[in-house]
Amino acid sequence: MTWLLLLFGIIANACASALVKTAPAIGAGGLVGLVQNWRLILSLGCYGAAFLAYAVAVQRMPLNVAHPISTAGAIVLVGLISAIVFEEGFSPLKLVGYGLLLGGIIALAISSSGQVK
Repeated sequence: MTWLLLLFGIIANACASALVKTAPAIGAGGLVGLVQNWRLILSLGCYGAAFLAYAVAVQRMPLNVAHPISTAGAIVLVGLISAIVFEEGFSPLKLVGYGLLLGGIIALAISSSGQVK
């Protein structure tokens, strides 16, 4: 269950980032424009859900495992979303970087077996 919470938090965080990217200009329309910006409001909800999932997960697993996995997982997922959905560049060097992050996530997950409640 703890790993699912962490995974949910990673997905919610990445969805929030994608929603912010697609939201109309934040300054347009002043305060009324902000309140009517459904993508921005939904992204806040996603960030909130990600935080709550992380907060519960970190109570059940070591912080030195939960935080790097959560952060690196979100970075990798946002990178995939930006390349696939937004067609942003994905160079071979970026591929190596994301691969190293994934390797680190796997190493931390394996090293924490037996420490997760």
